[in-house]
Order: sequence, then C-alpha cells, then structure tokens
Amino acid sequence: MQMQTQFSVYLINKPGVLAAVTGALAKAKVNITALALMDAGEHGALRMVCDDPDKTRKVLGKTHDRWTEAEVLTLELDNHPGSFATIARKFAAGHVNITYAYCSSGAGGGKTTGVFKVSDARKARKVLAPARKTARKDAGTTRKPPPTRRR
Repeated sequence: MQMQTQFSVYLINKPGVLAAVTGALAKAKVNITALALMDAGEHGALRMVCDDPDKTRKVLGKTHDRWTEAEVLTLELDNHPGSFATIARKFAAGHVNITYAYCSSGAGGGKTTGVFKVSDARKARKVLAPARKTARKDAGTTRKPPPTRRR
C-alpha cells in the first residue's frame, strides 16, 4: 500500500489525441502502471499512475496543456473475484469514502494494482493496516501467581 501521484489529463474526444499523449510518455520511457479513460461527451479524462512522476510532469508540460495531479492510494490486489469488494467493505466499515477507483489489468503472478481516490488517505491507511499483535514482556516464561492475602 502506498501513496502515488495520479495524473488526470483532459482530452478532446477525437482520434489521435490519446495516442499522442501515451506515445509521448512511451518515447520518454515512462511506464503507465494503471489507467482509466472516461468519456464526457466532447471531452474525456485520462487518469493514470506512472512509474516516474517527475518525467511524466515534464512530458505533459511539453505536450499537453490541460492536466492535474492528485495523490491516490495504490494497493496490490489478488486478481480474483472479491478482492476489490473486500477493500471496499473495509473502507466502508472504517467510514472512508471512495471518491473513485480503478484497477490495472491483471499482471503476472495473479496480481493487479487497485487505485483509490479516498476522502481521507491517512484514515484509509489505518483501516487497511494489519492488526498489530502486542507482545508481552514475559511471553514464554512461567511465573508463579502472587500469594493470596488473607485477613
């Protein structure tokens, strides 16, 4: 689980625009690790997480004029039915709102990357943190119970 930079690129909905943006990233050797493309009539929004945010900023700064950044939570998920639902239930139980989410395509080893834009990233991380076991100082030692007092 980690916080990463997501880039939202606003595109005119016509042939070649998406290819130009993704081609410029490829030419700069920037790997897109997860993406989602949404249609909004004449325009679209490309949301993506890339392996090198600094290079991505440089490429977008030179090739495109309408883009923003946001911090998102990324998680490695098992690529099988119910993995996404489990995370959604944990966020719901912890009262963390998911503003939007998307996943990468399945990768080797049966894993995928889930991308979550959440209302409170710190709280989300706490909700997903594994329960910590408290270790007793005297674990593994035998102690006699204290003597019983009688009056």
